[in-house]
Amino acid sequence: MKTKRLLTMVCVALFAGTISFAAGQKKVVLKIAADAVPHADLIELVKPDLDKKGITIKLYTVIDTTLVNTQTSDGELDANYFQHVPYMNAQVEDKHLSLANAGNIHIEPMGIYSDKYKSISDLPSNAKIAICNDGTNEYRGLLLLAKAGFIRLKKSTTPYNASIHMIEKYIKPVKIIELDPSLVTRVRDQFDAYIAWSNRIIEAGIDIKKTRIFSEREDSPFANIIAVNPKRLNDPAIIILVKALKSDKVKKFIAEKYKGAVIPAN
Repeated sequence: MKTKRLLTMVCVALFAGTISFAAGQKKVVLKIAADAVPHADLIELVKPDLDKKGITIKLYTVIDTTLVNTQTSDGELDANYFQHVPYMNAQVEDKHLSLANAGNIHIEPMGIYSDKYKSISDLPSNAKIAICNDGTNEYRGLLLLAKAGFIRLKKSTTPYNASIHMIEKYIKPVKIIELDPSLVTRVRDQFDAYIAWSNRIIEAGIDIKKTRIFSEREDSPFANIIAVNPKRLNDPAIIILVKALKSDKVKKFIAEKYKGAVIPAN
């Protein structure tokens, strides 16, 4: 991978394992870009298991995802782990990329959070609520506001056209402010409530139990996935990676460490 393309990433090399190929065959190296929490944590966890199967993982912890899907589509990266399928599909359509889902790994429930109020009903009239402004995550946030009883969306709303302009009616008076996802938790003190998915909350050091006032349920369709170029779907190393990340070992780790902030995907 070209150095200049990696300036937005912090490189952490993981020497994880071996695939049981023919004797004398070189180890397989997988270059993977992932969010820090919980994605990189989970890959770290399966490192010893992969080590027994001849797979060496070079993990790039993502700071800015702008180039990651392009790099995966072009083959500079073997896989990435930071997004859900609707986001990936939007990227495929917008940037004309070749990407596919190699496996659902976990769910990060999106929630409405507040540092000032203890419940949805406590939010004042015309409460200012920060929401992510990227298509699929804005769609997800708007659905959450609809479920919480604040708005009604137009029936034509999709992940590809989601914006506050698709709000058909405000059932309760609120002011929704669209922000870059990286800014939402940083400027949260300027809002009565803010919407983010749980790994953003964890990374920001925010206490989920004290601040979450409404959340997606465990049946959320927005599972985080291992994304690859479609040509890699049958790659034995990718298959073994996905299997390791879906193992009982990982599910137990998620339950014990994240306590509902992260949920294993089916």
